Amino acid sequence: MIKKLKPKSEFSRNVLTLMTGTTIAQAIPIGISPILTRLYTPEDFGLLTLFVAITSIFGSIANARYELAIMLPKKDEDAINIFALGFIITSVISLMLLVLVFVFHNYFVTVLNNEKIGAWLYFVSIAVFFTGIFNILNYFNNRKKYYRGIAKATIFKSVITAVIQLSVGFLKGGVGGLISGQLISQMFANIRLLKSIRNDEVLLSKISKVKIIALAKKYKDFPKFTLWAGLANTLSVHLTNILISLLYSVTTLGFYSLVQRLLGMPSALIGGSIGHVFFQEATKEKQLTGSTKKSFNATLKKLLIIGLPSFAILYFIVEELFAFAFGEEWRVAGVYAEKTIPLFFISFVVRPLTITNQINLKNKLGMQWQFGLFLLYMSIIYLSDYLELPFVETLNVIVFVISAYYLYFLFLINKHVKR
Repeated sequence: MIKKLKPKSEFSRNVLTLMTGTTIAQAIPIGISPILTRLYTPEDFGLLTLFVAITSIFGSIANARYELAIMLPKKDEDAINIFALGFIITSVISLMLLVLVFVFHNYFVTVLNNEKIGAWLYFVSIAVFFTGIFNILNYFNNRKKYYRGIAKATIFKSVITAVIQLSVGFLKGGVGGLISGQLISQMFANIRLLKSIRNDEVLLSKISKVKIIALAKKYKDFPKFTLWAGLANTLSVHLTNILISLLYSVTTLGFYSLVQRLLGMPSALIGGSIGHVFFQEATKEKQLTGSTKKSFNATLKKLLIIGLPSFAILYFIVEELFAFAFGEEWRVAGVYAEKTIPLFFISFVVRPLTITNQINLKNKLGMQWQFGLFLLYMSIIYLSDYLELPFVETLNVIVFVISAYYLYFLFLINKHVKR
């Protein structure tokens, strides 16, 4: 009976494996969120989001986006050399960041206008290094279809984060508990993902300087175009968060960060899992047929069927749900959530499909779109500040403009897939 209930297609089984791990991993922070919001203040969450924003911006370029190329070669020998290339780039960037923080520490604190973040700036280089390593490990495991290992590492990371944040929170350790939980859990997740590679001594022995240089040149479009696209995408979200803390307050950012954390989970949970498997399946289809049309259409249909009813129901209950679950103090976050649900739904559908650009080598298109997204976000924030709009009104403008832009990009992707 149980066997009959299992998905028959390999795609569905792989999605289920990743979703199971991600579901458990995401259920843990959701489950402890009502406790965390009573142990930590909105300001603490705002400081965590500020730290994550800084590290995410640099983390997005930690491998010069060569991690995306790990999926493309037919030979594992080429893939492991791209992995080595990503490791070298990550190490160099992290070391440079450490030097910059030591030299310009006071300047950075002044620019951010927040003395409490000052001590944690020294940990930015470590966070970026862990992020870069996680990226290349994640894509290499994805290439090898080690979905179970990815799922276990995701759960492991979530458990460690929860234990540290709760423990330090009960001891009234402040924002240190939130940030240290992020850092330590990332380190252990990397160790878990590394297991699948370090045991393959034959493959590791094929890493060579000549191969690394040759592959760096072969896939040069990734740092040339995709790097800037990824950076623009990250800046759209995380530089916006930094500006919110500067133009409004770090407490406002704390409320908004809870919305991002919880409403972004469906994208990480379902959309992310589907996107991982879609990348693998579409790459395989491209190699065999020269097209990604079949995989694209099937994935788009799945995302719409799952996302539409889920976000529609959430829209009508989210404000009261936030107030009940996290305390009346957090009701304002529920108001922000209600405003932004349409954008989160559209993002949930479109984001997993954007990897089509890398598969079809439309890296320039992706870069152009991401820069457009970044400019739109910056324009909205600038005009909102100039017109002195309340933050809620700023959210209304963001949701309307960015949602329309996402739909336009989906139209462009679909157009290229059909060709």
